[in-house]
Amino acid sequence: MTQIKDSWKAKGYVDEPVPQGVDLKAEIRRMCKEKNAIILAHYYTEGVLQDIADFVGDSLGLAQQAAKTDADIIVMCGVHFMGETNKILCPQKKVLVPDLNATCSLAESCPADKFADFVKAHPGYQVVSYVNTTAAVKALTDVVVTSSNAQKIVETFPKDAKLIFGPDYNLGNYINAQTGRQMVLWNGGCHVHERFSVTKLVELKKEHPGAKVLVHPECRGAVVKLADVVGSTAALLKYAIDSPCNTFLVVTESGILHEMQKHCPDKHFIPVPPDDSTCGCNECNYMRLCTLEKVYNTLRYEWPEIEVPAEVAARAIKPIERMLELSK
Repeated sequence: MTQIKDSWKAKGYVDEPVPQGVDLKAEIRRMCKEKNAIILAHYYTEGVLQDIADFVGDSLGLAQQAAKTDADIIVMCGVHFMGETNKILCPQKKVLVPDLNATCSLAESCPADKFADFVKAHPGYQVVSYVNTTAAVKALTDVVVTSSNAQKIVETFPKDAKLIFGPDYNLGNYINAQTGRQMVLWNGGCHVHERFSVTKLVELKKEHPGAKVLVHPECRGAVVKLADVVGSTAALLKYAIDSPCNTFLVVTESGILHEMQKHCPDKHFIPVPPDDSTCGCNECNYMRLCTLEKVYNTLRYEWPEIEVPAEVAARAIKPIERMLELSK
């Protein structure tokens, strides 16, 4: 991400103050209509962004929406790799991300050059890459997966297939356990999901003995073992909506609580805290870089825009399209 940050800094990108008295929500929706723009927001963004978005979802849902939209402009409220995925799927559209510094610790844990060396060291292996990767890593990949479809897609390979899975070690380890595979795992991780405290989760389970524990598979194995349900953000949300249970301990980025509470106003959702905190607020600092003010300026100036080199996009589109096909 360093080169991307520097290139935008050189163009003079600054967070311009919003004029006083502007109704941000109304102006954002007006500009969307005027410019034929669509706003996509990830479940981990601030609630106010989820409320103004045309679609809120996990990585799979966002990619599916981008692939089928007839909008001229896509504003991706999320992190950089999500904007790249949208641009790869929609090369003729303008894809905007309100803050290009909104990177992803998991994507950053897998530099493309080092991953290429890792792949070369395992000849004869096919590569399964988590969507939380840069376009350059996707270009080294045979099929992309999300937490929603990873197990399903891995199981489409023959039992004896030689597979590399990257970059999330915890998710890969979970899929290996669920499928009986022995995928070779890249040792990457998410700075949010790796921080959840086993001790504090155990304490909360004692305080709320009837609560269901909802865990994202990017979490450490010791946390996953305490789960009642393991799944993607979309799967955890669906379970919370459908379950007769009234109280849930939520072990994923706390932005998802906004949608959970919106859909289930009478239910009680308790965020599980990280190891290094006494509060229940395990947030992705990169997701929080996207704000209502930045969305306003992004639509106003149609900038900053995501750009993916054509040669990288040409290779990266194939594993993404394969994922979408296998996810139908």
